[in-house]
Amino acid sequence: QVQLVESGGGLVQAGDSLRLSCAASGRAFSKQVMGWFRQTPGNEREYVAAVSWSGGTTDYVVSVKGRFTISRDSAKNTVYLQMNSLKPEDTGIYYCAARDGISLYRRPDAYAYWGQGTQVTVSS
Repeated sequence: QVQLVESGGGLVQAGDSLRLSCAASGRAFSKQVMGWFRQTPGNEREYVAAVSWSGGTTDYVVSVKGRFTISRDSAKNTVYLQMNSLKPEDTGIYYCAARDGISLYRRPDAYAYWGQGTQVTVSS
């Protein structure tokens, strides 16, 4: 079993930055692909970014490319999402997710393990 705990959300103004963290425990973190998703009321969970085992391969949805950076620290069993130049449309609950395997997927159903989420609110 895998436990994921997100932190770092909050209320910020447009143009500000936030760094989300996701602490993982329970299984071999270094052998899992990690992803970030977000969700707003009434909408489906949206893919944001993913990172490979080694951290050497990353993928982003086009709306955050160039503003967000996903990274991982295997020594700390933690994955990060650095969010810069935040926009009101980035508002939502951000979820960390993990999947066994080596491929980066954008579909939520490809990820077996999920955190409880952290709220990010960007005011205009």
